[in-house]
Amino acid sequence: MSRVYERYKSTVVPALMEEFKYSSPMQVPKLVKVVLNTGLGEAVNNSKAVQYAEYALTQISGQKPIVTKAKKSIAAFKLREGLPIGCAVTLRQQRMYEFLDRLFTVALPRLRDFRGVPKKGFDGRGNFTMGLKEQIVFPEIEIERLDRIRGLDITFVTTAQTDEEGRALLTHLGMPFRK
Repeated sequence: MSRVYERYKSTVVPALMEEFKYSSPMQVPKLVKVVLNTGLGEAVNNSKAVQYAEYALTQISGQKPIVTKAKKSIAAFKLREGLPIGCAVTLRQQRMYEFLDRLFTVALPRLRDFRGVPKKGFDGRGNFTMGLKEQIVFPEIEIERLDRIRGLDITFVTTAQTDEEGRALLTHLGMPFRK
């Protein structure tokens, strides 16, 4: 298993049991999945954009992304129902923990002027969403094979009941939150 999962089992579970006074290790919140998502507004005019975004997400996640399509037509955005407008990947288990390891140790430190992840991305139910302005912080991506630098959203879905528990879980796993 990956380093992040080993840390979860050996140090995070006991620390959270102590912190939140859980009676059973099964009450300790855990990560369910990590979802990577890229929205492609320009895919309406540029159909190649989807292929570039797909390439980037494949390199980052290690699995093929699903191409998300428009649910309804919106004339103001020149959007037709069924047009591809984004890509998403859901990571679970082994791949999720390996992605977290790369995110915490390699990608986030490579961000420009990085002072920590803002704490305001919690949704009230212990899940956390953050955005990256450029996906080239991941070393797996060859910049020459991209048409332009895009951002991506990363959502961490946890079994935590509250934001406090979710924040504690991610902090113990190694998420560098702002002080």
